[in-house]
Amino acid sequence: MVNITEVLTTEHAVFLTVFDQIERALPKLKRLEEAKMLAGLVEALLQDHGDAETNLAFVALDHALDQKGQLNRLHQDHDEIDDRLRRVKTVTKLPDARRLLKAALLASRQHFRREERTIFPLIEKMLQKETLAELGKVRIELHLARAK
Repeated sequence: MVNITEVLTTEHAVFLTVFDQIERALPKLKRLEEAKMLAGLVEALLQDHGDAETNLAFVALDHALDQKGQLNRLHQDHDEIDDRLRRVKTVTKLPDARRLLKAALLASRQHFRREERTIFPLIEKMLQKETLAELGKVRIELHLARAK
């Protein structure tokens, strides 16, 4: 059985592949609307993923992480990334949209690394294997339900 941290790490890997493709496309974009569409795509992917992290994995750790300030850092990361993606939708120049989108992708990569290095091992340490597996199952079932 796959546990929740394995599912979330797999999602990170998929997102990194998408981010690589977007970064390759950024210099070739001709219209501001293209950058806004890509930012919306990234925003939708990260929103669902962030909701899953918060509702499935981090809820159990709120108290422990808050004691170390790590939970606040995670929420701050999410807010900063979301803000950059929202700002792409309001800019009026393509170079600004490119810059903000690239910054959001970089911040997301850094956030993923932080989670995988510090938070996910803590989740695995604090939760029982059965709980981790059940949370992983719930996340996979949500993906399958959306795919129908």
